[in-house]
Amino acid sequence: MNLKKMAMAAASITAMMATLTSSSKSTTTTLAFSSSRGSTNIAAAAISSIARRRSDKMIGEGGGGALFVAMRSAAGAAAAAAAPHCRHRPALQRVHYYYNNLHRLFSTTETNTSEQVDNATEVAATATTTSAIVSEEEDAILSNLQSPFLQTMRDRGFLFQCTNLAELDSLLTTATSNKQSISAYLGFDATADSLHVGSLLQIMILRHYQQCGHRPIVLIGGGTSKVGDPTGKDESRILLTDEIIRKNTEGISKVFQKFLSFAPPNSNENEEGKEEENGTTTATTTNDAIMVNNDTWLSSLQYLQFLRDYGTHFTINRMLSFESVKQRLQREAPFSFLEFNYMILQAYDFLELYRRHDARLQLGGSDQWGNMISGVELGRRVDSAQLYALTAPLITTSDGKKMGKTAGGAIWLNADRLSEYDYWQFWRNTNDEDVIRFLKLFTELPLSEIKGMEMWKGADVNKAKRVLADEATALLHGRECLKGIHDTIDNMFGGGGGGGGDGDGMASTEGLTRTYVSDADLESGGGGGGVKVVDLFVQLGLASSKKEARRLIQGGGAKMNEEKITDENAILDKTTFGSKNEVTLRAGKKRAGVVELKNE
Repeated sequence: MNLKKMAMAAASITAMMATLTSSSKSTTTTLAFSSSRGSTNIAAAAISSIARRRSDKMIGEGGGGALFVAMRSAAGAAAAAAAPHCRHRPALQRVHYYYNNLHRLFSTTETNTSEQVDNATEVAATATTTSAIVSEEEDAILSNLQSPFLQTMRDRGFLFQCTNLAELDSLLTTATSNKQSISAYLGFDATADSLHVGSLLQIMILRHYQQCGHRPIVLIGGGTSKVGDPTGKDESRILLTDEIIRKNTEGISKVFQKFLSFAPPNSNENEEGKEEENGTTTATTTNDAIMVNNDTWLSSLQYLQFLRDYGTHFTINRMLSFESVKQRLQREAPFSFLEFNYMILQAYDFLELYRRHDARLQLGGSDQWGNMISGVELGRRVDSAQLYALTAPLITTSDGKKMGKTAGGAIWLNADRLSEYDYWQFWRNTNDEDVIRFLKLFTELPLSEIKGMEMWKGADVNKAKRVLADEATALLHGRECLKGIHDTIDNMFGGGGGGGGDGDGMASTEGLTRTYVSDADLESGGGGGGVKVVDLFVQLGLASSKKEARRLIQGGGAKMNEEKITDENAILDKTTFGSKNEVTLRAGKKRAGVVELKNE
């Protein structure tokens, strides 16, 4: 079906909707595409958006909601067909937001559309970024945002979806003018003892939020971690014990201190500044960050009372329409009742944080959009609260890979899981096509400075990568670590030689990942003593497995002190160290680690 036919189909649906809702107060928005062959605008879809409905019966029983979903499907098909021909994309991340705007027009306090609107929301949540629908009305709202936070989200590429954007902009702007703050939260489940770089986008959003004068709330999912988020998973998560969740909570909590400003631990400025039980921290000033754990309220819920109070606000119909549920069911993969409750608990978190800390905004990734909308709706239905949800895009690299995953494993944020050097190298190895985008998202360089780098070509792109690596590493580990990393890089990869750093002119290894061996280790190994080199490659994170380490050796990419390793059964023993106390292992040209001999 060509674009003209798509436009005709969308127009027909518009006419049908207009006829059905002729007694309602409505507005019609025409969405257009700009052809790549010129400036000619092609009317690819005309969507009637009902801004205010006076009759719930018309929507709930008259079929308006079902037709709305059909209209969205037709518009989405038109958008997908037109996407390859579109030039009018000011920011690709904004396209999805436009597509979802119809939900905003339906989800007002004057309506009670429940099932049909909820289904429409889920359709919106599963739309892809190939959609090229552009709403002129929403483009105007985005272009005229007044809130410094929302301006930052828009200009740096964080803004993907948002409910009631104009109202949220007004709320934040008014609060700023009155020197007040609005609390917003973002949740992190304790599924590992360190967050990885895939969570960094969310942490940066909280950082920007605080810098704009508002209060960020870090929600640690100690309670929801006992259930496990099914989003994006093909099978159930392994259930974690309370002890593991406790250790993971301690591990992931540390990183937020590096990006956010919390109240002093022993602050007694006022009652709000005291530390609560179970480690929950509160604030002493209007925008001090606070950290809370949802285990505080989730673990004390009474099941039957919870069902009676909140279960009536969730329908199985809508829950089955969630993309995470549909994918599991389509694959005929088991989907436990435990996991099925996750979306309810996440929605309840928003209500609880609104009641406890006046949180008005939930932030998150676009994969959480459906759950976040559930929280917005729950707050409206139960407490008549006007709440908001804003998501950022899920970041993938230009070659389609998930952000934060490499051949060597996850890029952890805690230094005890990944060295400063390896973290720096991760950013230095960014694809050319991703450098500018990542500079906007993961550094605080002024946009004007980043814009100047957009014109850099050839070898200058490598300079931009080094800037990215420096700035991203400085934010996490502190700028003082950069000198050691630079010295290591310049010496090891700039012709300075290799081997142990003992002050004899050999390369500095200060910033490299380290593993330690003792005299006892070197004497107790098999075959007369020593430690297998393949084991050391795995310990240093230079290979994900012994099998990969052997392939690296077979391919000629493994070195020890600049000497190529040819034997996959090679052993590291005392003679390898000679008069030095460390040995450098390399995997390829850019990855290296140090084996240090510890004298007992």
